[in-house]
Amino acid sequence: MITNPIIETQALTKTFEGSHAVRDLNLSIAPNCITAFLGLNGAGKSTTIKMLLGMIVPTSGTGTILGKRIEDPKQNTALRSDVAYVSEHQRLYDYMTVSEMIRFTSSFYPGWDKSLQEALQKSYALPSDRKIKALSKGMRRKLAMLLAFARRPKLLILDEPSDGLDPVGIEQLLETMVASASNGTSIFFSSHQIAEVERIADNVCVLHRGHLALDTSLEELRQSYRQIDLVYNAVPDELEFALPGVESVAIRGHQVRVTASTNSQAVIEKAQSFYPSSMEVVPVGLREIFLERVREA
Repeated sequence: MITNPIIETQALTKTFEGSHAVRDLNLSIAPNCITAFLGLNGAGKSTTIKMLLGMIVPTSGTGTILGKRIEDPKQNTALRSDVAYVSEHQRLYDYMTVSEMIRFTSSFYPGWDKSLQEALQKSYALPSDRKIKALSKGMRRKLAMLLAFARRPKLLILDEPSDGLDPVGIEQLLETMVASASNGTSIFFSSHQIAEVERIADNVCVLHRGHLALDTSLEELRQSYRQIDLVYNAVPDELEFALPGVESVAIRGHQVRVTASTNSQAVIEKAQSFYPSSMEVVPVGLREIFLERVREA
């Protein structure tokens, strides 16, 4: 049970023309960490974020950000000074220059961190006198990130933050996210880039077809999940592996693969009782777990 979750939802649901984009979503996001919201394109990640921010009205269910109810317009408006949001298609004023956009945005936030702004502008190689309309997609993304990070918000919500960035830009972004989290900003970011998630996230939630398919910490995942590969002369019935913690059992000929999220030692002992001719136990990466959960869902 998370104490004082920074984001929490109860049965949050959104339908469009009778089709569920998000269904009965129960999230509880811990503060002071980086949480990844992972899923395929169209899984419902952006819809969830827009409901949290009051941009879309939920069909049913409820939620809170920083203790304020997302369906209450006054409370939602009050969040804007504490929550920064960068969308996939961030709106910027094309007629302004980079420096004008920075001055305009910083005027709304008394806690604006000018030293961080200057450091990021240098690191991101953002030309002060360049009109925003002349910036590339990647440069526009970097500027949007600078405007969010320099606010020093309590919560930073990012929707596919690495979209449009080259490998160097992605590396800079991940470094900035980690640095901001270490300075007290909670980060909730949607992505379908598993490698990026594994590098920086403390926790991960997997959304698939509007349902929450996984909610765990990366440390728990690394410590607990195991893949057990077995070869038998006489393959046991799949039901023999129906133990607590077993996520899946795949049988192909004489080969059996068991994936366990907990209780792996008991699963190993059970597998050994049928005298396999070979057995290999290895940790499971987020990619494998993600693909498994998406297939199950």
